[in-house]
Amino acid sequence: MWADDAALDAAGRRLDEWESSLVERAARAARAKTLSARMQELTGTAHNNDRTVEVTVECSGLLIGLRLDERIRQQPAARTAQQILETTRAARTDLLRQVRELTVEFLGDDASGQAIIESYRSRLAGDQGSSDADR
Repeated sequence: MWADDAALDAAGRRLDEWESSLVERAARAARAKTLSARMQELTGTAHNNDRTVEVTVECSGLLIGLRLDERIRQQPAARTAQQILETTRAARTDLLRQVRELTVEFLGDDASGQAIIESYRSRLAGDQGSSDADR
């Protein structure tokens, strides 16, 4: 069936490469699945400079925790609202930092990993721009 040993060797190499490719894809899929599960567990937390406001956001960036120190009563409500918004942005930046670290750990710094990071950046950063996420 095979014309010569060279053709048989070439066919064997192609099969080995194909098998290796399938094994790598399966391993990458397993890493991606684990990454997804770990991402769901992430939270970002931040506090303002005087620690009167602390915010925690869950993996999609939604607020899940807000702690206000009693000292907050000594300032106008508008200032408190501004501090909550600023601290929420900082908590989202913290979350994005963790997303970046986890993605690079599981997938490396390739195009797929960068796409995941960019997706989170666009959802989380919104009005704060991409430079904040690089901190």
